[in-house]
Amino acid sequence: MPATVCFGEIMLRLSPPGFERFFQSPRLEATFGGGEANVAVSLAQFGITSRYVTRVPDNPIGDAAVRALRGEGVDVTHVLRGGSRLGIYFAETGASQRPSTVVYDRAHSAISELEPGAVDWDRVFDGASWFHWTGITPALSASAAACTREAIAAARNAGAKVSVDLNFRKKLWSEKEAQAVMRPLVQGSDVVIANEEDLQAVLGVPVRDTDVTTGDLDHAAYQLAQADVARELGVGQIAVTLRESLSASDNAWSAVLFDAAEGAFYESQRYVVRLVDRIGGGDSFAAGLIFGRLSGRDALGSLRFAVAASALKQTIPGDFNRVSIADVDRLAAGDASGRVQR
Repeated sequence: MPATVCFGEIMLRLSPPGFERFFQSPRLEATFGGGEANVAVSLAQFGITSRYVTRVPDNPIGDAAVRALRGEGVDVTHVLRGGSRLGIYFAETGASQRPSTVVYDRAHSAISELEPGAVDWDRVFDGASWFHWTGITPALSASAAACTREAIAAARNAGAKVSVDLNFRKKLWSEKEAQAVMRPLVQGSDVVIANEEDLQAVLGVPVRDTDVTTGDLDHAAYQLAQADVARELGVGQIAVTLRESLSASDNAWSAVLFDAAEGAFYESQRYVVRLVDRIGGGDSFAAGLIFGRLSGRDALGSLRFAVAASALKQTIPGDFNRVSIADVDRLAAGDASGRVQR
């Protein structure tokens, strides 16, 4: 299977136990995660050579982050050491009518201060066929955006496919800032992954007559918006995840995909998921879609695999998706019973 490359920030995640509020008790559980790292881990779980590029401080916290990635089978050869700190995020799991909450503490993190020219991208992409990045990285700083630009150029020069998860974070930048930076970076991508908020905020493409809070999802409106992205930015495929927030405990989950070359629009199966941890759901969708493409599945088969993989992720605590290809294929084939496997 060809090698993949992911570039972005891995963070220390601190969460209260179970469904507790922040500091309800004096305990916080420490794990690691981050959008691009989550994709890298999922791809490694699926047996793909998965290279991860980031920068972490040369201290015990950075050491632990690298060990966590290596322990999941990710190639950490190209992880740089330096900077003063690892970014942190605090995640509180919601329940029923109480929403989940995330608080970031990532200013001046090691990767946000990464300078152009620091990564040997030609070496990173030697033998690689796929590059995945997200809109989080260029939002961290101007220098991180410049490094992302370098990585995309190197990937295309190496003949690798390029995918991007738009991942708008309003706590990092405004819609105006996002569009100014992201539209040129996204142009010509092979695969763009988004939700309805991302299309509007990052690309300035609205999805009309749709409200995820009420579950009123007009698939025809998504198709029009996806076709606009393909036409305006020369994108090959656009996938949009559809989350219906029934409550903080139960979400409906599905996705749609537009293939510009075929002029075809695909709709996935729909799951109602009892959430254990929704963080990383979109990342596991991205990994599933990439795996589908690399393993030779058609557009609909890749979409179905991605939705099943991401539905399973949301039943697993932590950022990382710990499922096998067989687990995902079983669910995608229709076995959603949850019966004990003996």
